[in-house]
Amino acid sequence: MKALLSKTVGGPDSLVLADRPVPVPGKGELLVRVLACAINYPDVLIIEDKYQLKPERPFAPGSEICGEVAGVGEGVEGWTPGDRVIAVTGYGGLAEYMLLPAAKAFALPPDRDPVQGAALLMTYGTTIHALADRGALQKGETLLVLGAAGGVGLAAVEIGKALGARVVAAISSPEKAQAARDAGADETLIYGRAPFDKAASKQLAQAFKDAVGPDGAHVIYDPVGGDYCDPALRAIAWEGRYLVVGFPAGIPHLPLNLTLLKSCDVRGVFWGGFAARFPDRNRAHVAQLFRWWQDGKINPRIDRTWPLAEAGEAISWLADRRAVGKVVVEVA
Repeated sequence: MKALLSKTVGGPDSLVLADRPVPVPGKGELLVRVLACAINYPDVLIIEDKYQLKPERPFAPGSEICGEVAGVGEGVEGWTPGDRVIAVTGYGGLAEYMLLPAAKAFALPPDRDPVQGAALLMTYGTTIHALADRGALQKGETLLVLGAAGGVGLAAVEIGKALGARVVAAISSPEKAQAARDAGADETLIYGRAPFDKAASKQLAQAFKDAVGPDGAHVIYDPVGGDYCDPALRAIAWEGRYLVVGFPAGIPHLPLNLTLLKSCDVRGVFWGGFAARFPDRNRAHVAQLFRWWQDGKINPRIDRTWPLAEAGEAISWLADRRAVGKVVVEVA
């Protein structure tokens, strides 16, 4: 089988397409023929040894897949060859075949597109957990979404609307603003590129306040971090909830005096830890995502697709923040 391997620490150009033996499923495992692999920000970090998960090299990156069951290991029930499956894998998805613990697999509904299926779990799973569990978002509240045209950002716009919120989408370009509006955003705000000096930060804070309205944002969904955190936090509502989702713009220095003045909460969102600790609750969330997907309330947007041999370019595309929605590698 072909696999795109990280043999040395480096960026996307360090990945090498190589032949590997097809693995054999062990106890509790499925052998999956990978159809599509979505690219996520952890894939950018893992090949540079900047992620908390550090697999032994050589390994194939690729943390989210849709595939077809090709073999069933001992003790596995409920799966047969030919079944379509989606899963978050950590790594290994940029290969024609991979092993998957059966406990992590979800059956893809038969009428759903495999490319979109590969793009569902990580972004939408993170976001439903963030907004429903950590943010306690209520109907009629205002949700401010930073980075609203990325994978998790568009998921937050859609799920925010599904939960009945007024959604304000903050993005970096008119093209991305249109994508957020297409996903259902009620208002859009275009911001500049960090870093910001004191005057620019103050200006952005006022823009956030104007966009969310005089009562402030009840929930702020921040998958960006960096210099965007302070201005956004200044636009939070009394007893609002600030959701920390990711840091592609850098780890921010949070002004804790603002949390006192607004009596607000700062809440971390670690979906992987939640899914590991509460698998039944996570499966209930995924079932809800399938219902919303069937009803047209969510619809994973695919920015571009690449073949396996060019998957390094897909990782670069995401790392450079050029994607509107998800980036997917079509493996088979």
